[in-house]
Amino acid sequence: MPRNFKWLWVYEIGIAADNSRTLNVDSTAMTLPMSDPTAWATAMNNLGMAPLGIAGQPILPDLPPPATRERPPGCKTVFVGGLPENGTEQIIVEVFEQCGEIIAIRKSKKNFCHIRFAEEYMVDKALYLSGYRIRLGSSTDKKDTGRLHVDFAQARDDLYEWECKQRMLAREERHRRRMEEERLRPPSPPPVVHYSDHECSIVAEKLKDDSKFSEAVQTLLTWIERGEVNRRSANNFYSMIQSANSHVRRLVNEKAAHEKDMEEAKEKFKQALSGILIQFEQIVAVYHSASKQKAWDHFTKAQRKNISVWCKQAEEIRNIHNDELMGIRREEEMEMSDDEIEETTETKETEESALVSQAEALKEENDSLRWQLDAYRNEVELLKQEQGKAHREDDPNKEQQLKLLQQALQGMQQHLLKVQEEYKRKEAELEKIKDDKLQVEKMLENLKEKESCASRLCASSQDSDYPLEKTLNSCPIKSEREALLVGIISTFLHVHPFGASIEYICSYLHRLDNKICTSDVECLMSRLQHTFKQEMTGVGASLEKRWKFCGFEGLKLT
Repeated sequence: MPRNFKWLWVYEIGIAADNSRTLNVDSTAMTLPMSDPTAWATAMNNLGMAPLGIAGQPILPDLPPPATRERPPGCKTVFVGGLPENGTEQIIVEVFEQCGEIIAIRKSKKNFCHIRFAEEYMVDKALYLSGYRIRLGSSTDKKDTGRLHVDFAQARDDLYEWECKQRMLAREERHRRRMEEERLRPPSPPPVVHYSDHECSIVAEKLKDDSKFSEAVQTLLTWIERGEVNRRSANNFYSMIQSANSHVRRLVNEKAAHEKDMEEAKEKFKQALSGILIQFEQIVAVYHSASKQKAWDHFTKAQRKNISVWCKQAEEIRNIHNDELMGIRREEEMEMSDDEIEETTETKETEESALVSQAEALKEENDSLRWQLDAYRNEVELLKQEQGKAHREDDPNKEQQLKLLQQALQGMQQHLLKVQEEYKRKEAELEKIKDDKLQVEKMLENLKEKESCASRLCASSQDSDYPLEKTLNSCPIKSEREALLVGIISTFLHVHPFGASIEYICSYLHRLDNKICTSDVECLMSRLQHTFKQEMTGVGASLEKRWKFCGFEGLKLT
């Protein structure tokens, strides 16, 4: 739209014959031509205005942005070339002030100028005027026409402002980080007072108080580390250390009380869980009794469906609680077995350490005997050399010396024989100790294997009282593994008095061993007719085979 300045300027924008964009400036009031609405909408959009067509609908331009050089950081200045020679600064302001607030214009005599805007985004608007032809009025003179070329310009003021802004942002970021670090930093501990007799008496009184003990013991620790202990203050520090030591019994008692509370809480939880499990069993029994034909036929189809869904949900929740209770009991049994293993391993470690110390002592004695033997051999060699020298010098006391040397040699030989016998005896003792150590290790491994077997068989402790030879001859169990399976399955079915399907039993056994096969388990249970029996439960489509534990009834029959 036209704007009123010293003269009234109107911009006429159109498409020339050579497809170039034109911007005409006339000094008289003119109507806005709408012969080419697309070009008009493009120009209005470039100038930041919302273009409208003849019918009042918005027109969307489809023109590529002009090619420019690389944008300098913080650029607010543009280079404008191709201005008419007769173009004034007022015309330039009128053309480019629609892009934003202009701070300064530096016009040159060579048909170009530099325009500095207030904000960076205004430069992007001004770039869209690049490529338009400008004409002053209706004149066709070359001095009144030109083709605009708008591009980024590098100015020191823009760079300086951009650097100042970056430094300000960096300062704000550092301040923000420092404030965040100070916020997250833990509070510093209170300062510890210097040692004096008055402060010592205060700390001694605080050490006797349970509520102020932690603060007082920290002060005592700081004083000792500072080196405040001397001959004059040693008695005071000893009394404070003695007061601190008196809290050991209190802490041990508190720990024991907390452990007792924890055990009581565990026991209460276990009792509550077992009570909940009993109630779940009762609810499941109600569902099963309702599923029998006597009562089942009187219910409607929807009621039967709801009862079956409720029964499945209750069974799933009951199984989850049962597994949780079994897990708690298994953990308690494992803790008890771990304590026993630790006691046995401690005793065996002490025995092994005693054997190792004896072996080391025997090795030291053997080394000392070897050194003595080497010394005797060296002495014998020296005596032989001296004897040879005596033969050469023809000493008159030759015979006496020879006798003495022979006697000494005989004594040394006897002593050497004794040392060799003692060395052999020590070696035999060492070998015996090594054999004993190997036997102890084997016994330890056997004990570990027995303990592991006992922990596996703890769940199947409700076996019959028949003697072992009779059960081996009469029972169809072929291996120890099958016996373990029978015990585990019996315990599992004893917990489930209404029976369980073979898939449910095998899912429980797979937690213990993934190699257990369903067909083997079913074959084993079918061989033991007096221990397990199979029953059909449900009506119609809900028929299901369930295995039940009948060992107590089989005991009476057999």
